[in-house]
Amino acid sequence: MSTGNVNAAFLGMVLILGIGLIYLRLGYLRHKDDVIAIQNKQYSLDSMAQFIRDTFTEITAGAQSELRLSEEEHRRSLNKRLELKRALKGCAHGDLQDKIFVKRMISDLLTSVYQLNNSKIHLAIPFDTPALLTPQDQFDILLHTFKKKYACAGLTRLIEKHKLDTIKYVIEEGDTPSYIITADEIKKIYCKEIKSLAFEDKLEVVVQRIYQHYKGFGVIDEIRDMQIDGVSGGVSGGCSHERIDKSTLRSLGNVKSKFSVSHDSVWVFYKGKSIHFSFLGFGSTDELRRVCQNIYKYNYPGQLSEANGYKVNDMKDGSRVVVVRPPFSESWAFFVRKFDLPNAALEQLIVSPNARLPIEMIGFLVKGCRITAVTGAQGSGKTTLLMAMVKSISATFTLRIQEMACELHLRKLYPQRNILSFRETEHITGQQGLDVQKKTDGTVHILGEVATDSVASWMIQMAQVASLFTLFTHHAKTFSHLVESLRNSLLKTGMFHNEAMAESQVVHVLHFDIHLRKQADGSRYIERITECVPLERAPYPSRDQKEESAPDVGLQWSGFLDNAAEYFQRSTDRKLYEARNIIEFKEGAYRACSPISPRNIKDMLDHMTVEDAQVFKRFLKENWGGEVLAAS
Repeated sequence: MSTGNVNAAFLGMVLILGIGLIYLRLGYLRHKDDVIAIQNKQYSLDSMAQFIRDTFTEITAGAQSELRLSEEEHRRSLNKRLELKRALKGCAHGDLQDKIFVKRMISDLLTSVYQLNNSKIHLAIPFDTPALLTPQDQFDILLHTFKKKYACAGLTRLIEKHKLDTIKYVIEEGDTPSYIITADEIKKIYCKEIKSLAFEDKLEVVVQRIYQHYKGFGVIDEIRDMQIDGVSGGVSGGCSHERIDKSTLRSLGNVKSKFSVSHDSVWVFYKGKSIHFSFLGFGSTDELRRVCQNIYKYNYPGQLSEANGYKVNDMKDGSRVVVVRPPFSESWAFFVRKFDLPNAALEQLIVSPNARLPIEMIGFLVKGCRITAVTGAQGSGKTTLLMAMVKSISATFTLRIQEMACELHLRKLYPQRNILSFRETEHITGQQGLDVQKKTDGTVHILGEVATDSVASWMIQMAQVASLFTLFTHHAKTFSHLVESLRNSLLKTGMFHNEAMAESQVVHVLHFDIHLRKQADGSRYIERITECVPLERAPYPSRDQKEESAPDVGLQWSGFLDNAAEYFQRSTDRKLYEARNIIEFKEGAYRACSPISPRNIKDMLDHMTVEDAQVFKRFLKENWGGEVLAAS
């Protein structure tokens, strides 16, 4: 073979070998990419969530392997299965302990069975690449960090530290003042607060994300557990079923950089302010619907359906929840209202200058057994104040409470007292509940809210004969509105047919009104404490008196003048009551105004103990002078 042929053959072999190596290298890279893709999918949140669902289903259903267990092992397995079933049911109703138990099991399964470790956890959430974290990822990490340090006050500390509850002007919101937290703010706070995370912290964030979409309440699951006033979802943005055409978007101009929908709506009620968490959303209508269908089901109050488009219920931790759905509402939505039971004390609720004046006055109203209304707008603190007022009621009195949804939770606050609460159900109305209360040996009756005509009319009856005194809340804006609303309820239910008689009945029953006010910045205070003073009506003059007063009038005019005088007298009758403000909030402080009427002072002293009566007299003398006591 010639030298040229040998060289050609050699070059051919080298070329073939090089091509083979290239193919091997490419195959390796393709295999490596496939392995990475499989691993990325395996450790995604969706895959791990499906693994948890399947594993929990297997545990709760029982496995065939249990047939080969000993009696003791089978008993332990059964107890474990029952405990998990109970926890899975309880955590869906807002039970914090059950939630902790389920999350701990998820964490153990992920680390021990699914082999999740520090090198793989970033495949679920890119903790090692902050630029890839979504606003929700950043917020979840921030909330976990603050919760770890401050427990349930974590969100409060986060908002306070970075002043997230201040008025802002946001271009995307039409450049109008609003309470809103944006994604840019969360990003800046994250960069400032978070430097590094331990594996245990990363695992907790991943476990919470899996849990909230499995058995929790979506993106508001951890928020709901914080010390806030409430949280709602589905209450802003366009309805998901509506089609938004290009002309509509053009008409919006720069008001909205993108058209938001109802399932991307989360609002937090914090210290009287409704704050829009614009960076959070449920992601889809299906997720929002899932949360709405699960969040109200504690003690199963009935099915939410198209025919019954709303449900009002309470959760296991005492939160009140209202859920609505189409066609009753334009979109699926829920409203969770929380009540701060540990801080339900007058000293913590009333903190403005000279707060001792209304605090002591409210205590004396309760000790004096006065029928008292607590009025104000929604979110002004009526229910919380009513909780605190109960502390001044004598422990010897039996309390009966009627509510639409359990909100007062007085037995948690005062476990040693004789207290029983009733609530409306699908088959038992508030009127029927009040009828039953009359036969339960109640001394003091408390109405969580006088919202219907039937309850208002029965409240008037009950305050007269069925109880020593009554406390209730109402949404009236002024004292005259309160009297008119109760009067109209008596007329609508048919108890009275004469407006003056109905109003007279109300003003002789109602003693005091405590009106609450919420300012634009969320602060709350008692605007006034008003006494209802009935006015005695002078009798009309007799016919003889009229003739004596005008003896020179001709007989032909006497009949006309009698009728005219009667008409104008009835048309210009005096009011049946005087609204007397006892205490007012003026110039940033509480101040004593008109004195309490002698009639109420006497009645209050008659119901007080000797010690309380002496303190009350001293209180009246210090704030209104000794003339008040002398008049009574």
